[in-house]
Amino acid sequence: MSMRAVIVGLGYVGLPLAREAALAGLEVVGLDVDQRVASAINNGRSHIDDLSDEDVEEMLRSGFRASTDPAVLNEAAVAVVCVPTPLSAGGGPDLSAVTSAMTMIAEHIHRGMLVILESTTYPGTTDEVVRPLLESSGLTAGSDFFLAFSPERIDPGNPEFGAKNTPKVVGGFTEACADCAVEFYSKFVNQTIRTRGTREAEMAKLLENTYRHVNIALVNEMARFCHDLNIDLWDVIGAAKSKPFGFQAFYPGPGVGGHCIPIDPNYLSHNVKARLGYPFRFVELAQEVNARMPAYIVERAQEILNDRAMALRGSHILLLGVTYKPDIADQRESPAASVAEKLISNGAVVHFHDPLVEDWSRVSSAHRADDVESAAADADLTILLQNHRAYNVERLASLSRAFFDTRGATGGDHKNVVRL
Repeated sequence: MSMRAVIVGLGYVGLPLAREAALAGLEVVGLDVDQRVASAINNGRSHIDDLSDEDVEEMLRSGFRASTDPAVLNEAAVAVVCVPTPLSAGGGPDLSAVTSAMTMIAEHIHRGMLVILESTTYPGTTDEVVRPLLESSGLTAGSDFFLAFSPERIDPGNPEFGAKNTPKVVGGFTEACADCAVEFYSKFVNQTIRTRGTREAEMAKLLENTYRHVNIALVNEMARFCHDLNIDLWDVIGAAKSKPFGFQAFYPGPGVGGHCIPIDPNYLSHNVKARLGYPFRFVELAQEVNARMPAYIVERAQEILNDRAMALRGSHILLLGVTYKPDIADQRESPAASVAEKLISNGAVVHFHDPLVEDWSRVSSAHRADDVESAAADADLTILLQNHRAYNVERLASLSRAFFDTRGATGGDHKNVVRL
């Protein structure tokens, strides 16, 4: 099988995948609907955190190119779809980008072609939604062309695991489909894990993120009652994780963010309710707990100010770190926005600082602080929402009049510090 691969969607999933395939010697073309993205990449500029401009330039030297022309699919042996699947208004996945991509591929599909979906979705999507779209071409999956699902496992900002050394789960529509997908990924991924079929691969992705979602909700709920019981939860977690078996540490925070944790478990909950008629209660409860954390952070902020004979209304509050995870610029679903909006609606004057964010367009009424140390010293309350490596948290805490640490980053030795 010729290994010309077209990666459809050049975001935080598609571009790193394209890089690994290109550096392994495959002929790789990236296909994106956004001409600005394609042009920037072809000019050696990266638009995602995990790849530098130098990384993109190395891809180009390896023969990679980006395009907006679907005709590049005509000569493709493999098409991998890595497009967004946000939540729809009804709470399920919005598959419009997937259906658009597959409809486009159907217009260029040919015998022997392998089509892989990597976009996160509910179990059954590959067989029930993608396959009919591709078979509208007159070709049949499993005999005329090959079809598989392989969930993306990209962890933006993770310096240890990337597209090459994270095991690749692969589920084929048929055994032959799985064989082709495994052959493809094995050329540039260290390990592949085969599942019985596409539904199992789709469910594996949702299980991974539902596991994290539920356990984060558990410690977020514990943070509330440990505070009321005057128990240091951070100390509790530190003690519990000393057990060498049967425990994995999760940590509380101001909420959950990114595309995966706040979004993916809802695909599963929505699908269970729609197909089986009953709720997935663990997921729904976890969503409820995690979604109310920004409001709880504001309640605690008000409590801290009250203890200092100050009102929330009119107070100057500095928010440190507004991205959804440390050391990346990605703001998708970041709980910092909800915290800021709730503070502002209660009359606080909100300032923010983030070494990776110049313009916080989501909260336009928040004022950006250029000098973080001066801003911390001037604020009535400083709230650490994201602990970027660039922050000297102990220094900032010592400068602050009051410091609310929602990430357990301080040692707790400052009288002016309150930890979540």
